[in-house]
Order: sequence, then C-alpha cells, then structure tokens
Amino acid sequence: MSFVEIKGIKKHFGEGDSRVEVLKGIDLSIEKGEMCVLLGPSGSGKSTLLNIIGAIESADEGYIAINNEKTRLMSEKKLTLYRRKHIGYVFQMYNLIPNLTVRENIEVGAYLSDNPLDIDELMNTLGISEQADKLPSQLSGGQQQRTSIGRAVVKNPDILLCDEPTGALDYNTSKQILKLLEDVNKKYGNTVIMVTHNDAIKNMADRVFTLRDGEIRKNYVNENKISAADLEW
Repeated sequence: MSFVEIKGIKKHFGEGDSRVEVLKGIDLSIEKGEMCVLLGPSGSGKSTLLNIIGAIESADEGYIAINNEKTRLMSEKKLTLYRRKHIGYVFQMYNLIPNLTVRENIEVGAYLSDNPLDIDELMNTLGISEQADKLPSQLSGGQQQRTSIGRAVVKNPDILLCDEPTGALDYNTSKQILKLLEDVNKKYGNTVIMVTHNDAIKNMADRVFTLRDGEIRKNYVNENKISAADLEW
C-alpha cells in the first residue's frame, strides 16, 4: 500500500439548485518522499482536495489513509494530533502571525511537534537567518513565504501541503521558493503535494496529477524531471 492512499473522495458545496459537486470520486496513490504537483484551473477542486488531505475539510464519501491510518475513522482529538504530527501547510498568502518575529513564527510550528528540526539550521537553509528578529511587515513577499515554509517544515511533517505557494510572488522569487521546496524535499524527505495552476511547475515533480471539473484527468510519473532552477514560463 502506498504512503498516501486516496479512494473515492467526493465533496459538494451548497444544496438544491446551488449544489455544486466539487470532487467527483478521486483516486490517487502517492509514495513516501515524492514531490507531487496537482495541476488544474481555478475552480477545479484542487484546494478542496488539499484541505481534505490536510484534514481541514471532510469528504462526503471515500477515505484518505496516511501510512494505513484512515482519517475519517478518527475522533476530533485524533484528527488534531494527525494534523500536528503528519501535516505541514504552506499557503499562498503566507498567513504569518503579524506581531511575532520570523523566529517566533517558526517556533510556533516547532511547539506543535514532538520532534522539531533545529530552528537555526532551518533558517540558514531557508536563507532568512538575518531576518530572524524582524516582523512580517518588515519582510518582502519572498521572505514571508520562506518563513511560512519554515513554520511548516520545522515540525518535520511527513507531508508538506503547498497551496499555490508562488501565487503571490514574481517570477524570480517564485523560482527561488520552488528551489527551496525542492531542497527541503531532498534534505528532510517530506512528501510534498503542491497545488498550482502554473503548468511549468509540473516539470520539477516526480508525479503529476491534473484535475479538471472535480475529476482526475491525468496521473503519471514524470520520467523527465528537471530541477526547479531550470524551470521556465
């Protein structure tokens, strides 16, 4: 059995005339340590699927199993522990705590872990050691996203979920952030699932899923993987 098994996931929003089937029976398997890219246009259900994997939302039908543990069978308390232990989340808009410094924002992630990474080493890897005592408002977008990645990675999660992590960044900064996610994946062995509508990003993935209208249209292993530094769009 694969590290992440997704079977028959269905999800709708609204009722009656306004009911929308967002996910229409998703089946996916992901191996431990893979860099996966989930591709699709806006409204295709990508973020909803990511939120279900992260146990932020629940599915109507189907199940997700991480290392043979099914999330739908978990109590609320167990789900909280699951999120703490297994999941790191990187958002498009960073979601940093505004009155905490870079170091303190990352410490929040460390606090949630039994086995956190060394914060100084991680900040060094992320290239934000010199910003350690600054507040988010004093940082560029790229520095904020590096901090956000630090907060997610410091707890050493099995799975790093990235929802449009370069969506608010310019081209050069986007490539730096993608290179960083690639480095983190190699160094710490986290399974990375990245949602994006940027078609070029699929070229750095081990595995690619294309989602359209709530269904998986493509699912393949990328035989010609290139480094993030070589991506162009």
